[in-house]
Amino acid sequence: MPARTWVVNASPLILLGKIGQIDLLCRLSAELIIPSGVAEELEAGQECDPARHWLRAHGRPFVREADTVAPLIAAWDLGRGESQVLQMCHTRPGTEAILDDLAGRRLAEVLGIPHLGTMAVLLLAKSEGLVSTVRPLLEGVRAKGLRVDERLFQHVLGLAGE
Repeated sequence: MPARTWVVNASPLILLGKIGQIDLLCRLSAELIIPSGVAEELEAGQECDPARHWLRAHGRPFVREADTVAPLIAAWDLGRGESQVLQMCHTRPGTEAILDDLAGRRLAEVLGIPHLGTMAVLLLAKSEGLVSTVRPLLEGVRAKGLRVDERLFQHVLGLAGE
């Protein structure tokens, strides 16, 4: 496994939790970091949320106190957790942000922060042999709330060879 350090936002945790694949984050990274603000967002979520249950049962060792968010990042008015993800990545060279929100991905690009979304995590899982097919997983995250344009959906399936 490559030495990946991922700082993950709530959305990928929630979506992967809803399709029973949250463990892919741990299996694909050498180090997984969940900023404290992201953990608080999960704790404030619905009691039946699989990501919330995973956090309580297995995820606490990955939670880290968040850095103070720099004014440049705060000015984008992202959510608390997403701002903390980007701040941690901005101050820790070699980390990647795992987030789905378009505004967050745009800020990551402005700051030169490598980033992946939930769909890319699923593609990576297939390329590393952790899942045999990505279509049902992509359909699952789309059904659970990930807004994906049909062209992008088909493109990702093409990248997966499906």
